[in-house]
Amino acid sequence: MKQRRNLLIAAGATLAISATLSGLPASAAPQVINNGSIFTTTTGAELQAHGGGIIKVGNFYYFMGENRKDDGHFNAVSMYRSSDLKNWEFRNDILRSTTAAELNVSNVERPKVIFNSSTGEYVLWAHWENGADYSQARVLVATSNTVDGNYTYHGSFRPLGFDSRDMTVFKDADGSAYLISASKVNLDLHIYLLNSSYTGIASLVHNIAGYHREAPAVIKRGSTYFMVTSGATGWTPNQAAYLTATNMAGPWSAPVNFGNGNTYNSQSTFVLPIQGTAGTSYLYLGDRWGPAQDQRVNQSQYVWLPLTFPTATSLAMNGRSQITIDAAAGTISLGASATTLYKIRSATSGYCVNVANELLAYTRSVMQYDCANVPNEQVEVRTAGSNIQFVFQQSGLCLAQNDTAASGGPVVQHGCTQPKAQWFWSGARLVNRLTGACLMSPNNTRTALVTATCDGGADQNWSLLP
Repeated sequence: MKQRRNLLIAAGATLAISATLSGLPASAAPQVINNGSIFTTTTGAELQAHGGGIIKVGNFYYFMGENRKDDGHFNAVSMYRSSDLKNWEFRNDILRSTTAAELNVSNVERPKVIFNSSTGEYVLWAHWENGADYSQARVLVATSNTVDGNYTYHGSFRPLGFDSRDMTVFKDADGSAYLISASKVNLDLHIYLLNSSYTGIASLVHNIAGYHREAPAVIKRGSTYFMVTSGATGWTPNQAAYLTATNMAGPWSAPVNFGNGNTYNSQSTFVLPIQGTAGTSYLYLGDRWGPAQDQRVNQSQYVWLPLTFPTATSLAMNGRSQITIDAAAGTISLGASATTLYKIRSATSGYCVNVANELLAYTRSVMQYDCANVPNEQVEVRTAGSNIQFVFQQSGLCLAQNDTAASGGPVVQHGCTQPKAQWFWSGARLVNRLTGACLMSPNNTRTALVTATCDGGADQNWSLLP
């Protein structure tokens, strides 16, 4: 089973960049982010920054992450920038498979960048494997004098001889920097103090042993350090949990679950502090991995959600198919002001489309049930070109046909970028764009829904109920 990659928190560097010279706005209007989607750049290209991290430099957020070849091997660490966290400009492939011989056929995962104010260098850390298996378990290091320049590769190694898989780096307010990595085949999480150049290991300062966690990300809020993690279940999403401490060297608390049972069908990769005129908010960045949906890694989708802090030492996260980020104010809210949530109601039975048993995972059955304002019935209606998608608020997944037969088949929830998760209206009928089959209420009982050949029957008529 492939290992799942990790998450970083990087403190912003102090280097200023002129917004006037860049041609991009210095201030940012509030922006709506569609979760479970593939982000695109200002030119319409797909944004490839999976397992990634963000560093703020001047007025801009720089987003870097995994860009893979179709066979899954490393292609590049691609970097993009934005002033509003929505409109991303491609800047550079800062590390490429051609940069060094051992990168030619390899896996490079969870890249993160921190800035060293003493040396004036940006330092890139990532998880490195040989491209054949996950037996090497190393980190790689590269540096650049500019955040989006071509990084000089310094090689790969096992930190102090320990295996290292999912990893992140964290820069503290006093300038100390740390590598946090899953070790002992993900049974432990090691916290290493970096040396003064941030390019090597000074010491192992703590071992969080025995919890079998990966995908770490670290922030400091007030006097408390928070480490967000996931379970180790390959590409499949699972329950997120956080640990806390008052010192990076520990002691650290036991993991505490947060979010829903599969973290809104995502795995953590980063937590970004967004500081603005109204204060500081914290943004969870996650990947909804393509291979869990029978897709390639580069078809993975992004899930971004606000973290909240009920107390000084606890955090929480609620899911929503859309969020609104005001980077200038430093605020994040669930949903969008112009979005209405709907229920899909059958004209014949009067029942509404419902994810059976409130299940969260891919390909879970969809049925008709009593209409109610519950998250497993409430959908965001999202435009997808000339088509539409219905995004369930309980799971963040979309209404979909479970096969590709024109004659129809079972109805499920699935990843929103699946072609069979796109529909269009033909009168009162909902037609699957991939198959041409119509959504049908098979009878007037609380039963599983199906698609069938469109025949104009009343049992294929639907309406949206606010």
